[in-house]
Amino acid sequence: MCRRNPVRGFTLIELMIVIAILGILIAIALPAYRDYSIRSKNAECLNVASGAKAALGETIHSVSNWTGADTGFEFVASKYCSGISISNAGVITARTAGTGADPLAVFQLSPDNAPGRIGWQCTETAGVPDSQLPATCR
Repeated sequence: MCRRNPVRGFTLIELMIVIAILGILIAIALPAYRDYSIRSKNAECLNVASGAKAALGETIHSVSNWTGADTGFEFVASKYCSGISISNAGVITARTAGTGADPLAVFQLSPDNAPGRIGWQCTETAGVPDSQLPATCR
């Protein structure tokens, strides 16, 4: 008596369905990952700017008012942050670099000198999409 082995494997249509599903998942995941990657690089520049916030805060508390006095803050460029400056009005400007975004983000951190504390208002001025900005600056 001869026994037949059943055919094992996938049919062509089953393989095509799997490839289509993978294509859809990749089409959704790649832009989301790109935005996540740019957002984390932009956040790194804001973290570098925290040194300027601390220097400005110490200056404001020691002289009781921001008058454009020298804070002593010196910026050292990082991979994703090309420049940080403090204006005479106390606004910190942080410029990103190498993030892969077009345009590159420019953050302005404005102090809110309330009695006993300093709050910071973050705005992005270059028109970067919200999906590429850290939550504190959306």
